[in-house]
Order: sequence, then structure tokens, then C-alpha cells
Amino acid sequence: MKGIVANQAVQDAKLFINGEYVDALSGETFDTTNPATNKRLASVANGGIEDAKWAIDVAQKTFASGIWSRMPVEERSRILCKIADLIMENVDKIAYIETLDVGKPIKESRGFDIPRAASNFRFFAEMAKYMVHEHFDMSGHMSYVQYAPAGVTSLIIPWNLPFMQMTWKASAALAAGNTVVIKPASYTPLSAVLLGEIANEAGLPPGVLNILTGPGSTVGNTMASHPFVRRISFVGESNTGKTVMKNAADHLIPVSLELGGKSANIVFSDADLDEAVAGSIEAIYRNQGEICLAGSRILVQEEIYDLFLDKFVCAVKKIKVGDPTDESTDMGALVSKEHLKTVDDYVQIGIEEGAKLAYGGKPVVDLPEGNFYEPTVLYDVDNKMRVAQEEIFGPVPVIIPFKTEMDAIQIANDSIYGLAGVVWTNDLRRAQRVTSQIHAGLLWINCWYYRDLRTPFGGAKASGIGREGGRHSFDFYTEAKTITMKK
Repeated sequence: MKGIVANQAVQDAKLFINGEYVDALSGETFDTTNPATNKRLASVANGGIEDAKWAIDVAQKTFASGIWSRMPVEERSRILCKIADLIMENVDKIAYIETLDVGKPIKESRGFDIPRAASNFRFFAEMAKYMVHEHFDMSGHMSYVQYAPAGVTSLIIPWNLPFMQMTWKASAALAAGNTVVIKPASYTPLSAVLLGEIANEAGLPPGVLNILTGPGSTVGNTMASHPFVRRISFVGESNTGKTVMKNAADHLIPVSLELGGKSANIVFSDADLDEAVAGSIEAIYRNQGEICLAGSRILVQEEIYDLFLDKFVCAVKKIKVGDPTDESTDMGALVSKEHLKTVDDYVQIGIEEGAKLAYGGKPVVDLPEGNFYEPTVLYDVDNKMRVAQEEIFGPVPVIIPFKTEMDAIQIANDSIYGLAGVVWTNDLRRAQRVTSQIHAGLLWINCWYYRDLRTPFGGAKASGIGREGGRHSFDFYTEAKTITMKK
């Protein structure tokens, strides 16, 4: 992957199977479009059931060969670190493709998403070398635990953070010694396909990494139900996650599900108000609000409600919506026309339910060709409203007043979701009390979105099953074997 330049022509995308780029067996393709213009970006191979079976069969044979699963961990680590190096060498190219395909600002793609993808590979590559294995002595015998790679791993990736999410999963699965089959979302397949070229250049053996583009209804369902598959990690919408789990059940395939969220962002009256406003802006408008961790329900204590709302709206008015490839753009385009309509429909539903509109509330008039939506603010929202209970997945926070600490906790937990939450307060004891009572997998105090890769990531309730991150990733992507021998 030499010679990275922005404004380059976007290449058509093929399937990546057994170390080679190939057409779908049917020869069919589909087009992916630029959300900022709704114009064609590239032609993409339209994989189907037989392509998925082919890739899984290749992955199984490669795993059984031991070329990767039994490779010394130091050598595996070296190859994965080389992938990390190549990602950073190509950061401009990958970020540019990501921005064109997703619609997100280039400063987010280049400044965070792609560097984080490289960090994912480097972290798990290094961690694999230093995993501690348990050893137990008893009278006349010795037992030890061996963590063996599980086998073929299916990774099904969402459209909002495609390259970063893909590498978060793939790096851990590969570091553990598995072979992987990856399906990126049909809306955003282009950056994922680039990983095949990088893998080849890094020296990853053919068949260890396979990438399939195509519909979830065919490719995805096959990846979630094939008897050769021994692990499935899925990131996406909660109802789709249920389908994945049902498909996996027939062959008792363990699943890790990272699903939707409607996270509470709680602002107490003693919080640093400017810090809370700035953090709350970031937590809902980053990536156009198309992020599962978004602080989409902003709970504000009554004593500061009006002041917070004034400051918040003032800050929202400064958000620059525009060309995602422009370095000065703060918010880009939503992923598709269909999603643009969904977001707009939710805003109208909210108003009909009685929510008040402080700002935004419609597509951007000056950018009619793309899927641009104004950063929107709905306030005086009741937590029972649909806009407070359902995941909008767009730049639309709902601001909800509360009176007491217990009110805030009750409102935060009154949701089918339990992915994340934020608490803004200068009272350390309050912060600990509140976070300990919120039913969510990730919680931040006076910050948002900071992730230590050593910590577990995952949600409660309808937000998912299982945890990944650090040792938790290796626990999922391996099989623990207890071996006991007589001394």
C-alpha cells in the first residue's frame, strides 16, 4: 500500500479470501455511495451464501493446518505489530476512504479512528506475549490451564466506525491464534477491504484473514450459523443481535454482542458547567451522533436546567456541518437517505409527543444533495416519550430535568438499554454512589469516551452480552483447558 494521497480515485472492492481479492461467485456487485453527495463511490462484490461457506471452509482448513494457531506467539505478535505499523503508514489513505464511505469528518477519521485501529493491533499483539497462565500444585499432581485458540471466528461489523470496530475485534481474535472471517456493513465496506492488502504486506499467512462483502441476510446469517464457526462477535442493532444469537444457537456457538444504547448523561448542579456542556456536546454530536455510546439522554438537575440549556444551545450553534473532507468540519453526513429520514421522523415524533425544539430539527437546506442533518436539541422531554426510550442514532439529544439524585438514578435506569452513562459532578462521593447504581457496562465521571484497552467493554440488558477488552477478549476468543498430570 504505497503512495498515499487524498483525492485519489476510489478502487472497487472485492472479496478477500485465502489471501487473494476475488469476485463473488455469482459475479454480482452493488454500489456504495458517498453520504455527503449520494453519488456512487465504488462497485463492491456482492457475496452470497456460497462465498461465505467458501471463506469459512478456507478459515477452517487454515486453522487446522496450524500455520497460525500453532505459530509461536512471538512470531504472531511480530506480524500483528507490522500490521499496526502499516496502518499508520497508510493513515491518510484509510482515513480518506473512511470519511468518503461513512460521511464522518476527516479530522475524526485521521485524528482518532485509524490511529486507534493501529493501537488495537499493537495492544493485543503485545498482550498475547505476556498472558499469565495458571499453575496449581496439589499432593502428587500438578494442574495447569492452557488457553487454546477457539477456531474460526466470525466478526460482523457495523457501519458507524467500520475500520476501528473491525480492528478492535480482529486484532484480539488473531492474537489469540484464531482464523477470522469478517463482514463489514454493506453501507461502509471500503475501508475494511483495505485490511487484506495490509495483511498480505505484513506477512499474515493466506486464509488467516478473510473479508466478505454482502448482505447480512445471506453472508451474515451464514457466518452466524455455520458449524465450523466457533466464535461470533457482533456489533450492531439490538434486534439484529437477537437474530445472530438465534442463528448461533443451533450449533451452540458462543457469541459476544455489542448492541444499542440510550445512555444517560447526568449533569448535577455542582458540576463544572462549562466542562459538562463541552463534554455533553462531544458525547452526542461526535460522528453525527451515530455512535452506540452517545450520551443521548441528557439529565439536568432543575437548579441549573435553564442555564445549562442556554449554554448548550449556544455551543450547538457553533457546530460546523459540511464537507466531511474539510478539516474544519465538525459534523458530517448521516450514512444514508433512509437513516436521514429515520432521524427526521424521530424529531417530528418527539415534537408531537410534547418535546420542545430549541435548535435544528430538519435536514440542512444548504446541502441538499447529501444526508446532512442539523445538530438538534429537544428539551423538556419526559423519559416515557419514544424519543427518550428508542435509539435515534443521530445528532438529537433529549434534555430531561430531574430533581434529586435518586430521581436521576431512576430515570437513567428506566430504559431497556444499559450500555454506558456519564456523571458530571464535583462531589466524589455522589459520583461513586450514582455510578454504582446505574445499570450499564461503561460509566464515565466528568469525561466521556476515554477507553483503556485493558478494561472490559460491553453492555447490560438490551445493550449486549459478554465483555471484550484486555484479558476479557482473550477469555472469549480462546478455550480454557485444564490439564492435570501425575508428578
